Amino acid sequence: MTDTHRPAPLPGPLALPRLARALRGLPPSCGPVRLIAVDGHAGSGKSTFTAHLAEALGGAPVLRLDDIASHAELFAWTDRLLRQVVEPLTRGETAHYAAYDWHTRRFGPADRPLPAEPVVLLEGVGAGRRMLRPFLTGLLWMDLPREASWARGRRRDGPALSGFWDGWEAAERRHFAEDPSRPFAQLLVRELREGYEVLPGPDGTAALTQIVTQGEGPSAVR
Repeated sequence: MTDTHRPAPLPGPLALPRLARALRGLPPSCGPVRLIAVDGHAGSGKSTFTAHLAEALGGAPVLRLDDIASHAELFAWTDRLLRQVVEPLTRGETAHYAAYDWHTRRFGPADRPLPAEPVVLLEGVGAGRRMLRPFLTGLLWMDLPREASWARGRRRDGPALSGFWDGWEAAERRHFAEDPSRPFAQLLVRELREGYEVLPGPDGTAALTQIVTQGEGPSAVR
């Protein structure tokens, strides 16, 4: 049965501009920063979507969790992220973090800056974890099923990284079993043949859901 009260999704080309306007209109959550997390399974398209959203936001800074995680700490990076990134942003200061090189297996050598802009995007598996949610203005989930995401990631990386993927899949299963993100997402993002579709997420009570899914009338986000 169709729920006639369910808000319509943001279709294709309209999705990103309207979403960007909605994000700018929300109150900050991390000092002066609106920290927006884009989470989902590995291979679900988070990086590509986040790059498009950053462009729609006029070049918003992006922190990729691939730069924070490491071979030794696929998911045990929360304390370092809070210390190096979240705490400075709450003070309105530019954060500096050491990015991990997955080829040389070391951090740095130089730190990267992350300015405390009005909107900052946090992209990666686990971006919506419970320790970060108090600092998030919004949580978006790339809504591609786990097996399909992993299959696409394996195709992208090729057989040379199949051993890494075997270990990653086990670690990701454990992480989301203990600390799921999707139930707390305000919006679900699905890829279309052209563009994206943005739908209300499981956490439908947040202001982000209400703003993004309202109609194109006088009260719509512009």
